[in-house]
Amino acid sequence: MRERMTDDEAGGDTTHNEIHEGTYYAPVTLAHTVTMRMSGPAPRALAGLPAAPAGFVGRTAPLRDVLAFLDPRGPGEPGVLVSAVAGMAGVGKTALALVAAHQAVEQGWFGGGVFFLDLRGYTPDPAERVSAAAAAGQLLRAMGIRDGDLPPTGSERLALYQSVLADRARQESPVLVVADNAAVSGQVEPLLPAQPCHRLLVTSRHSLTLPARLIDLTVLPEAEALDLLRTAVCVGGRDQRLEAEPEHAAAIAELCGRLPLALRITAALLRTEPGRPLADMAAELSDARGLDALDSGDLDQHGRRIAVRTAFDLSYQHLLESQPDQARLFRLLPLNPGPDISLEAAAALAGTPERVVRKQLAALARAHLLTTPTYARWSMHDLIRLYAGEHGHAQAAAHDRDRALERLQRHYLSVARDARVHLTALPGRPVPGRFTGRDAAMAWLDAERANLVAAVTFAAGDSGRYEFAIELAYCLNEYLEWRRAFNDRLTVTTASVTAGTQLGDRRHEGGSLINLGNALFEVRRFDEAITAHQNAAAIFRRLGDRRGEGTASVNLGNALRQVRRFDEAIAAHRTAAAIFREAGDSRGEGMVLDNLGVALFEVRLFDEAIAAHQSAAAIARRLGDRRGEGTALDNFGNVLQQVGRFDEAITVHHSAAAIFREIGDRRGEGMALHNLGNVLQQVGRFDEAITVLRQDLRICREIGDRHGEAQTLNSLGSTLRRTRRFEEACTALRDSATIFHELGDQHRAVRGLTHLGDTLKEAGRPAEATAVLAKAKDRSAAMADGGSREEPPASGPGE
Repeated sequence: MRERMTDDEAGGDTTHNEIHEGTYYAPVTLAHTVTMRMSGPAPRALAGLPAAPAGFVGRTAPLRDVLAFLDPRGPGEPGVLVSAVAGMAGVGKTALALVAAHQAVEQGWFGGGVFFLDLRGYTPDPAERVSAAAAAGQLLRAMGIRDGDLPPTGSERLALYQSVLADRARQESPVLVVADNAAVSGQVEPLLPAQPCHRLLVTSRHSLTLPARLIDLTVLPEAEALDLLRTAVCVGGRDQRLEAEPEHAAAIAELCGRLPLALRITAALLRTEPGRPLADMAAELSDARGLDALDSGDLDQHGRRIAVRTAFDLSYQHLLESQPDQARLFRLLPLNPGPDISLEAAAALAGTPERVVRKQLAALARAHLLTTPTYARWSMHDLIRLYAGEHGHAQAAAHDRDRALERLQRHYLSVARDARVHLTALPGRPVPGRFTGRDAAMAWLDAERANLVAAVTFAAGDSGRYEFAIELAYCLNEYLEWRRAFNDRLTVTTASVTAGTQLGDRRHEGGSLINLGNALFEVRRFDEAITAHQNAAAIFRRLGDRRGEGTASVNLGNALRQVRRFDEAIAAHRTAAAIFREAGDSRGEGMVLDNLGVALFEVRLFDEAIAAHQSAAAIARRLGDRRGEGTALDNFGNVLQQVGRFDEAITVHHSAAAIFREIGDRRGEGMALHNLGNVLQQVGRFDEAITVLRQDLRICREIGDRHGEAQTLNSLGSTLRRTRRFEEACTALRDSATIFHELGDQHRAVRGLTHLGDTLKEAGRPAEATAVLAKAKDRSAAMADGGSREEPPASGPGE
C-alpha cells in the first residue's frame, strides 16, 4: 500500500508510499492500485412531490399539527423551522408527510418550491445513505442549478444551498423541503433553513435530536384503522361488507395490530375475493399461527394477541393457491444473506431462467411481499423475510435448500473472482470475463457488498462451507481495502480466520491471518496486527512455506514500525528480504526493500534508506515492473527531501508521476504529484506547488479517493496559508477536517482542526480560531476517553 505525503504543518511531515501484501495467495508484488472514476453525480431529487397516497384516512390530529407548522399565517414556535415525524416502520410517516405537503401546495404557501428527497437512512449499506452534502446537491439540481455549476465540495454545496434559500427568502418565495427516511440528525441538520419563511419536514424511525416540533406516530386508533380498511377494500369500486359486518371488520383491524401495512395487505386479499364474508376472514386471521415473537405484545378485549403475522399467513395462502412457483421463490429468498437481491442472484438461487424469475419477482412486489429499493433489486420487509424463512425451513426437503444455497454461493464467488481480476490487473491490459472494465466490476461489488460480507460471515459458521468463506473473503480483500471499508474488512478477515481454523487447514489459516493483520493495521490496532502477523509467520515457518513466512514478515515489519519498534521492524524486513532472495523471488525482494527503506528513514539512517529505495527501483526496472519502479522512486524522493537534496527530489517525483501517468495509474500519479507539491512548497515555489496539488486534488475526486482528497486539501491549505491567501486556505483546511471526520479518521481530523485554528488566528479572526481550537480539544479529549474506538481512521501505513 502506498500513501501520499501529508503536510500538517508548513513544510509538511513526510509520508512514505508503502506496500502491504494483500494476501499470501497472490504473487508477492507491489500492492495493486485501481484506476477508475469512483463516484458519479448524485441522483436527482424530485422537483416537487410524489403523488399523495391514495385512500389516506385518519391521522387527524397529527395532520393538523403538521399543517399548523407549515402554515405561514399561524403563530408557530419562534425559531422552529423543522418538524420531524417519527414512528416504527410501516406506520405511515411518509404518507402523512406527503398528504400535508400536498395540502400546503394547494394553499399556495410555498411559492419558492416544494422538494422531496429520500435520505435512505435505513439502508444497510452506509455508502448508499444520503449525506447532508449529497442531499444539498440533489436539492440544488431540483432548484435549477446545473451540474456544471455545482461546487465541488460538500461544504460548498451546503453553503450554496443556504445562499439559494436566502435569495428566495428575499424574493418572498418560501420553500418546503420534505426529507424522508433520515436516520441521524447529521443527515438533516445542515439542511435546516436560516430564514423563518422556509420549512423542513423530516420523517424518521428515530426521535432525532433536532430543534424540531416532534410528531410521534403510533399504530392507528380503532376508528381510523377501520376507515383505512374500508377505504382500501373499496379501491376501484364499492364494497358493502364493512357496513354489513361491523363487528367482524373491527376484529380484522385488531388482528392486524392496527398497523397500516398489515391492514392494506388484508384489504388487498379481500378485494381479490369480493364474495368472501368478513366473518370468514376474521376467523381465519384468528385461527392462524404466527411468528410469536413478532406480535405487538398486547391483547385485545377478548384476550387475543394483537399481531401482524396473521395478515402474512393469508397473503401466503393466497399465493400458494394461485402461484405455487412464486410461493417457492418467496420461501427461498431468505437464503440470501444480505438486505436485497439482484435478478441474476435470484435466478441462481431458484435455479430458474432470469426471464421467468423476473416475472415472479415483479408479481411478488405487486403483492407487497417484496419491495424494490432500487431498480432491478428486490428486498423483503424484515417481518416478511422472517415469515418466509420459517416456511422455507418447513419445505427444506422439497426444495433442497442446501443445493439452492450452494447455487447462490457459486454465483457470488464466480462473479467476485471476475471482479477481483479487473481490480488487480495492470492498467490498459485487456481482461477476459463478464465485466467491461474496472468501473463495471467496482459497481457490481458496491451493489453486492452487504450480501458478500454477510455471505462470508454466514459460511464461516457453517461446517460445510468453510472453503467458500475463505475464498470469497480473499476475493473481497483488495476491494474492501480500496473502499477503505474498515469494519467490513475486519468482519470478513476475522470470519476467514475462523473458517481456516475450523477447517484445520493451516495454510489457509496463515493466509487469513495476514489479511486480518492488514485490516487491523488500517484501524490502528497495531498490537493486534503484530500478533496476527507473528502467528501467520509461525504457521508458515512450521509448514516450511518460505514465501508465506516472508509475506507475513514484511507486514509484521510495517506494523512494528507504527508502534515505533523500529529495530524489530528493520529486522523483520531484512528477514523477509533474505527469504525472498533465497527463493529467487526478485519481485518480492524489491517490495520488501522499499518497505525497509521506509523503516530506515524513520530512524534517520538516510543513506541506507536511499540505498534500499534505489535497489528496489533497480529491481523493478529490471523486471519491467513500472508500478513498482514508480513507487520506489516516489519513496526515494521523500528521503531526498529530508536530507535537503530538493532539486533531486523534484526530479525523482516528476519521474514517478510520469511512470504512473504512462501506465494509467491515476492513484499513483496523484500520490507522486502530492509529494512533488510538498517539496516545491519547501523550496518556496508556491505557485507551482499550488498548481501541482490542485492536479492531485482533481485526480482524487475523479477516482473517488476521499481520504486522498482530504490529505491533499490539507497540504493545499498549508501552501495557501504560506502565501497569505487565508480565505482559500481556511476553506481547504475546513473541508479536509470535515472529510477526515466523516471517514472516521479522528486523529487527522483533530490535527486538521488545529491547523485551521492556527490559520484563522494568523488571518486575524481570533473568535473563530478560538471556537475551532476548542472543538479540536474536545474531540481530542473524546479520543483519549475511548470515544473514537468505534471510528477506525482512514489512514494507511507510513503516517
